Amino acid sequence: MKIQMNEITTELSSFDIFSLFKDEQDIIFLDSSKDSEKLGKYSFIGLNPYTKLVYNESTTTVNGQKVEGDPFDILKDLINTNPVQNTSDLPFVAGCMGYFAYDLVRDMEKIPNNTKPIMDMPTMVFVFYHHLIIFDHHCHKTYLSVFNPDQDINQESECLLKEKTAGIIHKIKYGHPVIYRNTIEEAVTFTSSFDEATYMAAVEAMKEYILNGDIYIANMTHTYTTTTHRDAYDIYKSLRKVNQAPFSAFMTLEDTEILCSSPERFMQIRNNWVETRPIKGTRPRGKTEAEDEANRLTLEKSEKDKSELLMVVDLERNDLSKVCRPYTVKVTELFGIETYATVHHLVATIVGKLKQDMTAVDCIKACFPGGSITGTPKIRAMEIIEELEPTRRHLYTGCIGYFGFDGSADFNIVIRTILKQKERLAIGVGGGITWESDPGAEYEETLDKAMALFKAVRLKEVDFESVDQ
Repeated sequence: MKIQMNEITTELSSFDIFSLFKDEQDIIFLDSSKDSEKLGKYSFIGLNPYTKLVYNESTTTVNGQKVEGDPFDILKDLINTNPVQNTSDLPFVAGCMGYFAYDLVRDMEKIPNNTKPIMDMPTMVFVFYHHLIIFDHHCHKTYLSVFNPDQDINQESECLLKEKTAGIIHKIKYGHPVIYRNTIEEAVTFTSSFDEATYMAAVEAMKEYILNGDIYIANMTHTYTTTTHRDAYDIYKSLRKVNQAPFSAFMTLEDTEILCSSPERFMQIRNNWVETRPIKGTRPRGKTEAEDEANRLTLEKSEKDKSELLMVVDLERNDLSKVCRPYTVKVTELFGIETYATVHHLVATIVGKLKQDMTAVDCIKACFPGGSITGTPKIRAMEIIEELEPTRRHLYTGCIGYFGFDGSADFNIVIRTILKQKERLAIGVGGGITWESDPGAEYEETLDKAMALFKAVRLKEVDFESVDQ
């Protein structure tokens, strides 16, 4: 089985090229819109799907046909059917992209089912692609990977694949950059599943559970909803301008569009090494340089936020110890500060080496969902979340990413994300609650996190002439 790699000379950005293909079937764009030395080096676009796995309400389908068995095992079998060796320096050259929704926990653990749904969407979707456009942002190079599974290799399929490959390359070579027009801010009203008073009351209830010893920390989420006639692509275009992030994504899957600008990595797996980067601790950006630096220093020195992050680090170390070799799990970064468009974050990095018989799917399954957006102990925290949050999280606080045929994987935590179905939008925001939490401050923190997403929805591009009128 071969992977054909083509380097494409182009001046177009990753977003320019995504814009050329945005209307393709089941397209997924894993978008490192915020590039940095450590994070956000690569972006990927999946084109020409040949297999699609969907799991929802205890039913798994592959290309629309029902398949019996554990969905994780079915996914693992599909990946293992096509093992490849990746001899390049690129982290992902062939495989599948997709998501695990937070709601999957109800099938993995005995979690009560009390919350109301806001949207109807599958709890697991993965798409396998013939073509993968790969962007190396540090080296400023663009590649097209072409993959054909053994079972599909025949003269007719090879000819069709060559024709599609030539079409993609031609489209990129003769495509044009995206034109950004002037923007105006529309009045859009967002309604939360909690008002301020009920959110603060739920925080107090969670603190009672902490006082009684049920949990040490847990995440409290509320979901904003609104309606808009704006196109999801246009909103994502605005989101990339106002809130660049290293683990962003745009996905169009049937009737659901996912617009993600996440700053947080859940799990990266490469060469049998695993890395997770939990975030705990947030401060808003300042209006002046002095205020901004003061907010950053306040976060850096906050004992409460450090305590929150330490609890999550301990949880992640415990999760990794289930899948990693003894004595390999280590904290390589603690209390780092990362700065984004609207907030500063406190982060940590934990690594470990996978056990010999452990696959990337096994690793994600064992550690899902992330500790930073559940709490500790994880299962009890999720039970309390189900009791106190009025609506389902759906994809929010799940994970989006890829599995490579070479055993690699990289997944984010789905935060700072807009879900769109027809004209309806949903935006989840939350924060970690400890005994020291002030309910009013926790509510304000959720607003700080939502601000960039609200702005992206409200920003509308207009013709230059309309601005002067």
